Amino acid sequence: MILRGAAGILAAGGLGACATTPPPMPAVVGRKDNTQLGRLLEGTPDLGLGGDPVDAEALRRFYARRRYMPVWASRSPQAEDLVATVLRAGDHGLDPESFRASLLRRQDELPPLEREVLLTDAFLAYAGALAHGAVPVDRRTSFEALAPGEVDVAAVLDEAIDSPDPVSVIDGLAPSTLNYLALRLGLRGGGLPNPRGGGPRSLRGRAALAAAAQQRQRQRSIAANLERERWLPRRLPPDRVWVNVPDQRLVMFRDDQAVFTTAVVVGDNAERNQTPEFHTSIEASFFNPPWVIPRDIVAAEILPRLEREPDYLARNNMVMRANGEIEQSAGPEAGLGFLLFDMPNRFDVYLHDTPDRFLFSRSNRRMSRGCIRVQNPRELASLLLRQPPEEIDRRIATGRTTRARLPAPVPVFITYHTAFVDPEGTMQFREDFYSRDGTVWERLRKAPAAA
Repeated sequence: MILRGAAGILAAGGLGACATTPPPMPAVVGRKDNTQLGRLLEGTPDLGLGGDPVDAEALRRFYARRRYMPVWASRSPQAEDLVATVLRAGDHGLDPESFRASLLRRQDELPPLEREVLLTDAFLAYAGALAHGAVPVDRRTSFEALAPGEVDVAAVLDEAIDSPDPVSVIDGLAPSTLNYLALRLGLRGGGLPNPRGGGPRSLRGRAALAAAAQQRQRQRSIAANLERERWLPRRLPPDRVWVNVPDQRLVMFRDDQAVFTTAVVVGDNAERNQTPEFHTSIEASFFNPPWVIPRDIVAAEILPRLEREPDYLARNNMVMRANGEIEQSAGPEAGLGFLLFDMPNRFDVYLHDTPDRFLFSRSNRRMSRGCIRVQNPRELASLLLRQPPEEIDRRIATGRTTRARLPAPVPVFITYHTAFVDPEGTMQFREDFYSRDGTVWERLRKAPAAA
């Protein structure tokens, strides 16, 4: 038997498990301990399949809706269609083995109860991967803080199996954006540029190996970026600010149309300075903001400099605070420039101006400690505040530090997309300068079984 209680293995683990808090289960008439399936799900704390744990909680939520009765023996066509879809998970940059592909291919050899649990667990895991991303939140880094809305995949599967087209219902959990569809096409080989000199048959030796390696790298990059797409809301706000860190560019959208684009400076490669991936809202613009330098930066950079240049604080309009921070007064040489966009977040990362205008002429604009410096902040402030540029200039010219609330908060997404489709529909690739693609791709793979 492949279905067993595996001592020491947590039943709630596993790639693709539903990572959201579901709504309360519906009231069920009848007792779960009246069925063999109900007794199995409730009486086996560490339920596993083929040595791997199952998502027992999701199974319980699903079968509670069905009075803990088997469903697939009487729905063979639906089961076959869903199995075929799961086995094609590679089309989404997913590893079919994460959804028990090997067992699904020999499901007919299994006893009825094992086949029942196998099918449901695989379908739930696959639906969860499309809905929330295949990398669970607890396996992401602290910098990967994007997430879509909650979806109860048990409820979706319950509705899907009695619909005319269960596959479409499950596939509908994936993003339907042009970018996601184009990335899927690129993953299958369409739209990718050929190596210089023609197809693989015309290449020889090291050139052929290099071209093959580049192709593999790009396929992995596309798979990683498909996963990042699954971390985004399924319906993006029509008015939004979008920063793609690898592209080093900001775009503002109104009614889903790009109305403003500007270059940005992002965090450097040091792990502590890398710009994170997250979503928040811009609430206000600060004019002539002072810069409060955190204690860790003061200790690492300012204090050593003071030993060499005792007048450094006075020359830069800085004062030491009692708590160890340093505050730089507002002014033309202030670190935040003339404008800062207030967007509360746990990373303390903000969009702001900079006096170092020369940075925007560089192709490598990884020069900050994580915050995002905007090349044209006045234009952005004008759009966000819905005020003419002359009013923005007037507020700056006062020299006073003031805060102006936006008419309505504007969502802002800080993303890390190394493969994406530009407005002309052309696939674009950017340098993975934080080396994040490889770690995402590895987490999408099914880990080999322990020896």
